[in-house]
Amino acid sequence: MAAPSLNESELHFLRALLRRKVRFMVVGLSAAALQGAPVVTQDVDLWFEDLNDPRIRQALREVGAAYVAPSILNPPLFAGGGVELFDIVLTLHGLGTFAEELSNCIEIPVGRQKLKVLGVERILASKRAANRAKDRLVIPVLEDSLSARQVAGSRDRRKSDASRVRKTTRRKSPATKPAS
Repeated sequence: MAAPSLNESELHFLRALLRRKVRFMVVGLSAAALQGAPVVTQDVDLWFEDLNDPRIRQALREVGAAYVAPSILNPPLFAGGGVELFDIVLTLHGLGTFAEELSNCIEIPVGRQKLKVLGVERILASKRAANRAKDRLVIPVLEDSLSARQVAGSRDRRKSDASRVRKTTRRKSPATKPAS
């Protein structure tokens, strides 16, 4: 997987957010990579339902980091405590609201908690809508990854269906005894 490797400080921050039940999801290419897409990225994009949620600041304090408010020259960001890998996403082109997109997430275990990760289909929709040069370069890779996942899923369903049919057939076949 080509997602950035998370060190203990970064995992600690994610766990702190999850323990506090902060509503957020991983989006962008890091989310695609976590789902097996063969993409490379240098950061992990986090989309928060409410960036003013005080629990975010509490999680940052726990790991020795801070929130840096946006200025004319800089977007909002996290600093210190080993959280520099994380970028704050304010909006995703071509997608619904945070609440609407939450249902398009898959869950990936992080310790005892589950990390919400935006599905590849929705990442692809956002890349198409943004239509930046860097997005256009990765669209074919995401399309191929999605196609491969769909083919694999179809194959897995067929195997599962065949297995159920064999088990059902065996159960329904009465054992015949020779006539005495």
